[in-house]
Parts: sequence; C-alpha cells; structure tokens
Amino acid sequence: MQSTTTKNPQKATKEHPSGDKRFKALDITMKRNQHRQDALIEVLHKAQESFGYLEEDVLLYVARGLKLPLSRVYGVATFYHLFSLKPSGAHSCVVCLGTACYVKGSGQVLEALEQKTGIHQGETTPDGQMSLMSARCIGACGIAPAVVFDGTVAGKVTPEEALEKIKGWGVKQE
Repeated sequence: MQSTTTKNPQKATKEHPSGDKRFKALDITMKRNQHRQDALIEVLHKAQESFGYLEEDVLLYVARGLKLPLSRVYGVATFYHLFSLKPSGAHSCVVCLGTACYVKGSGQVLEALEQKTGIHQGETTPDGQMSLMSARCIGACGIAPAVVFDGTVAGKVTPEEALEKIKGWGVKQE
C-alpha cells in the first residue's frame, strides 16, 4: 500500500481526516475546476449529491477549498431553492404553486397536506418520512394542479388524492 508521500503523486491517495470518502468527491470536483471560486455552485451541487444536504461542516469545507468566506458559501446555499441545509425525508412531495396550478387549486392541495402532516412547506415530518416543498413552476401547466411525488409528476391532483398518495408512505398524520 502506498502512502500519501510516494514519489509518484498521481498514485498517492489522500483521504479526508474523518475517513469519509464523500469529501474525496468534493476534492475531485474542486480540483477539476482548479479551485476557482466561480465553480461554487457546481461544487455545492456535488456536495448535496454526495451528502444529501448541505450541513455546516460541508459548507465550511467547500469555503476553505475554494478560499471563499463562509458567509458567501452560505449565502449561495440559502439563495437557491435547489440546495437544502436540512436532511430531507424518505419521501418528497413538491406542490407546484405556479399561476396555472394555483388557479386550479394547488393552494388547497398544499393546505390539506400541511394540515394532515402537521408540517409546513420547506419542512420534514418529525419521523423523517416526508419532506413537503413547493415550487414556483414545474412546467406542467397543462395538467394543473401538479404535484411531484418522489420525483413522479401527477396532474389534476385534488387535496383528497394527495392525502391518499402519502398514506402509503407511512407518514404519521395529525
């Protein structure tokens, strides 16, 4: 086994002190982008893909790797809705609140889901079974109101249909 101080640096393996191999994926992404600060969004995407969400120590690692202030990394992570600072549930439900969906009743769908689960949009149930989110538009206006259940788009969803769908997820309902 070679150490990190071998004569051939390309064969050397360098691990994060924690032993967590997910940090190596971040290192590779940062190195591929030559540690450029303008690669922040790409690096954050890789971090979320690797860790599931952007916890504080991951944000700090990215900030150090790209030589950016933590406040800038945190600002980008909180500005874009694609990034999450909290772990997501085992299942996800995204209610479209775009104009077409809202006019056709997505507001009532979201309200019914919030009442039944006891959480609000952007939150995860205490048992970790479901994350409830909203989107400005998912581009499915022709089948409004649209809801994305675990990555699958459903159209013309009524509040009752949405509640029926999440019953199978084992979500404890209020």
